Amino acid sequence: MTKMIIVEDDSMISEIYQKKFSEAGYDVAIANNGEQVLGMIKKEPVDIILLDLMMPKMDGFETTKAIRKNPANKNLKILIVSNLSQKEQQDEVMKLGADGFIVKANYSPSQLVKEVSRLIDQEKEEIKNEARINSENQTSQENKENEIKNQKKVLLIEDEDVFIEMFGKKLKQEGYYVESANSGEVGLEKALQKKFDIFILDVMMPVMTGEEIIENLKLNEKTKNVPIIILASSLDDEIEEKIRAEGIKDIFIKTKIIPSELAKKVIDLIGK
Repeated sequence: MTKMIIVEDDSMISEIYQKKFSEAGYDVAIANNGEQVLGMIKKEPVDIILLDLMMPKMDGFETTKAIRKNPANKNLKILIVSNLSQKEQQDEVMKLGADGFIVKANYSPSQLVKEVSRLIDQEKEEIKNEARINSENQTSQENKENEIKNQKKVLLIEDEDVFIEMFGKKLKQEGYYVESANSGEVGLEKALQKKFDIFILDVMMPVMTGEEIIENLKLNEKTKNVPIIILASSLDDEIEEKIRAEGIKDIFIKTKIIPSELAKKVIDLIGK
């Protein structure tokens, strides 16, 4: 049952409101002023407060500010029910933390019950929709993570963006998860931190060459048996001999191999 406090200094109005809201299924208490309601909400939790603005001792503006000052009241809903209808006053109390403003003169007691219930239902629906969206987003993220988990993973180490884009795009189309690195140092760091099924790397790169990367990969227990494909702009006999001495057989001039050919070689080596 929704627990409500009606804060109203006119006893006749508060009694009528209490009767109407109780008949509608609310658990209703009455407060005559702001100080009284602040004491009441300290003693037991409340779902919603219907608050008049013009009251003795502490008006609705001060009361709203005091309620919102306490973090424990963050989920407490404050609906202003007042005949002060100037926009400046409405804006002021909303900035202080009220959740809604109802002009008292525009609603009979029965109509007020319906309007408050509508606002509560609307908020519940918004919360429900937000929870559903969050759940869908979480499910989508989990599905994406599972999809990546089940994909064969390729690390493409290449300092020229055009080749990363060209070869990476085709490998992704073939169903592979592709990560890239634009320097040998970054590429080696990724290779040792994560699990990949194949490495594709250029020979000539800044900071660390392909030869140095291969040497480090072959010395590491985690990566020593992972297949490696070499892409080179050009390759002299001495460098090629060193690379083949490390057990690398798949060496291509990158300007002479098209993406589909590279993808086919990857499929031959690690499957899909």
